[in-house]
Amino acid sequence: MITRKNQALLSFLSIRAIVNGTDIYPLPDSKPVVVTVNENNPSIVITDGFHFTKPVELVFHHLNTYYFKVVCIIDDMQLLAGSLLLVVLYLLGFFTGVLILKLISFLPILYFLFLYYINRKDFIQITPV
Repeated sequence: MITRKNQALLSFLSIRAIVNGTDIYPLPDSKPVVVTVNENNPSIVITDGFHFTKPVELVFHHLNTYYFKVVCIIDDMQLLAGSLLLVVLYLLGFFTGVLILKLISFLPILYFLFLYYINRKDFIQITPV
């Protein structure tokens, strides 16, 4: 069973689970999806089309059900704090006329772009529940 954690960034993305490279299951927001496999050692990859997780290979020795949660590396609090920092620093720079404050205000955007584009392998993660 795979559940998508309700996060702001993940709600914008179309997240899908790919089983054995052939079967594709869309993952709706905060609703569990039951994926039934008939063979042992299936591999599961989560993607949004641009980001891919590392394949997770499931081995059914003693367990017959695995529970996973799909999370994003940027959580809601980081997104809120970065947005708040951007607004506060830019307004301080705008009202005081200090150019360096305006330039520093773009650091959260650069950080989020780094995580989104450069750190692609870890942007979407599968975590066991």
